[in-house]
Order: sequence, then C-alpha cells, then structure tokens
Amino acid sequence: MTKFLLAVHVLAAIVAIGPVTVAASMFPPYARRAMAAPGDPRALSSVQLLHRICRVYATVGLAVPVFGFATGSAMNVLGDTWLIVSIILTGLAAVTLMVLVLPRQEAIVTDLEEATGATSAASTTRLTARLGMHTGIFNLLWATVTVLMIIRPGSTTGA
Repeated sequence: MTKFLLAVHVLAAIVAIGPVTVAASMFPPYARRAMAAPGDPRALSSVQLLHRICRVYATVGLAVPVFGFATGSAMNVLGDTWLIVSIILTGLAAVTLMVLVLPRQEAIVTDLEEATGATSAASTTRLTARLGMHTGIFNLLWATVTVLMIIRPGSTTGA
C-alpha cells in the first residue's frame, strides 16, 4: 500500500503542481504583453487561460498533501525533521499561491477585461514584477520541497 500511496503522491505533484508553476511563471510576461496591446483579444485570452490553469490546478494540487500525509503515515516518518520542514514549506507555498499570486493575477485579468487603460506603463511593470517575485518565491518553495522529498536528509528509510 505504501508504494501505491507514494506513486499517487508523486503523480499528483507532477500533474498538479507542475502546470501551476509553469503557468504562474508565464503569466507576468504575457500580462505585460496584453497590457501593452489592450485591444488584442489573443493576448487577453492567453492571460485568462494561464490564470485559469493556475486556479484549477491549485485546486487539484490539494491531492498532493493529502496523499503525502497518507504516505508519510504509512512509512512512519511523520515525525521526521525533513518531512516536517517539507510540510511547513508546502504550507508556505500554498499561502503564497492563494494570498499573493492568484489574487494579483485575478486583478490583472479583471483590469485587462475591463480595458480601462487606467494602468500606466510604470504601474504595469510594477504589478507584473511584484507578481513575478511572488511566483518565484512559490516556485522556489516547491523546488525546495521536491529536493527534500528526494534526498530526505537524516532519513533511516533509505533514499
């Protein structure tokens, strides 16, 4: 059963978290392009699609910690330091995505849809740069969790 849980956990991470990290990373440059060409429907639809991918796969990504806890419990490693650190970093990544990345993406998409043109070039650069920074933090947290899951420092269950 442990191997099954581990396989589902890893597959969920690949299928759910991978698309979020890629789409979230692509969003800021595509948003800048769409803000530079407010009348371009393809630019707007690209930004909308990237935001939708982030929202949907963030929800699907809830399966990752669920199966992670089940796997950790089956392996009797829930008290191991590497896993506790991974859990904390996963929580920070989730908060970063839900509080910093997705709401800012939503605000940019809404601004583009309304096509008010009220956003100046300097403001656009600031908004997308800050969003890029938050996205980078999210991606770095997930990369760190991935490395911890692979090397499992101090683990006695073997790597």
